[in-house]
Amino acid sequence: MFRKKGKIMKIYAAIDLFKGQVVRLRQGKLEEMTVYGSDPVKTALFWQSQGADGLHIVDLEGAFLGTSRHLDLLEKIAYAVTIPIQFGGGLRTVEQVLKALEGGAQRVVIGSKLVTDPGFLEELSEKIGPEKIVAALDTQNGEIQIEGWKKSSGYSLENFIKWVEQKGAGFLLYTNIQTDGTLKGADVRGTQKVVEMSRLPVFASGGIGCTKDVEELLKLKGLYGAILGRSLYEGKISLIEIKKNFKL
Repeated sequence: MFRKKGKIMKIYAAIDLFKGQVVRLRQGKLEEMTVYGSDPVKTALFWQSQGADGLHIVDLEGAFLGTSRHLDLLEKIAYAVTIPIQFGGGLRTVEQVLKALEGGAQRVVIGSKLVTDPGFLEELSEKIGPEKIVAALDTQNGEIQIEGWKKSSGYSLENFIKWVEQKGAGFLLYTNIQTDGTLKGADVRGTQKVVEMSRLPVFASGGIGCTKDVEELLKLKGLYGAILGRSLYEGKISLIEIKKNFKL
């Protein structure tokens, strides 16, 4: 799948799940968790009503424990909304990926498993097609991190991008761990490098804290989408306003 030039950037709202609640972490740390709601379906419907182009749902328990824990909630959310969903967190087997897709996800986000099982991506791509696979580029100091962002993979960002392209990913999700959940600004420079290095559609996430950050990302030619989390939940960014002001 090739990136479509000139396509309007899509805005996805993040819904991170932990023990059935809607939460956000700072830099991926459980000890720095903020709970924003106890009804994920209601949250999903709200972001849809505000104009989100899609939902980015992460099963945080799954990410830390290595097996999905919120596939039931995914199904409930997918039944309630009409916008696309991409789902990740703990998807470590083909069977779990198929359950997520059957549960209503249009795409799955795969991170740690790409590193721990080098044959997994190719197998998965042949099974479901690259257009349903988002490769997570969770990066710190230029290296890909795995296992809930607690361990370095040994891959540099550039080498990892080349590898996932060859093995069958259809989308890339770039997150600078050092900015994630901080509201201190998107890693625009890092995102630009990823867009330039890859022929695949790229989502940007991490640190997007104000309307100005969205505006800066919009300047990146070829960026497919941005994922907004804490900035939405704390009212730093209004989905309705940015959709209207930037004609998204």
